[in-house]
Amino acid sequence: MGSPFAAIDHVQLAMPAGEEAAARKFYSDLLGMEEIPKPLELAKRGGCWFESGSVQIHLGVEDAFRPVEESSSCIEVRRL
Repeated sequence: MGSPFAAIDHVQLAMPAGEEAAARKFYSDLLGMEEIPKPLELAKRGGCWFESGSVQIHLGVEDAFRPVEESSSCIEVRRL
C-alpha cells in the first residue's frame, strides 16, 4: 500500500534570538530563497520564514537555544 503523504509542507528549525540577519544572509543571499512574511502573531516571537518553489524553511527563535549534537536536514537542489 502506498503512502498517503504527498509532500512536506515546511520544516521548522530553531535559531538563537537576534540572528535573523545571519539567517537572511544564508537563506536569501546565499541560497536565493525568498523571505515570506510570518503571520503577525508569530512574527512577534522573532525568526523568519523562507521559500523557494514548494520548499519552505521556518526558523523559530528558541530563548534557550542550544545547537543539537545529532540532527540533520537536507535540501535537494538541481543544477540550473
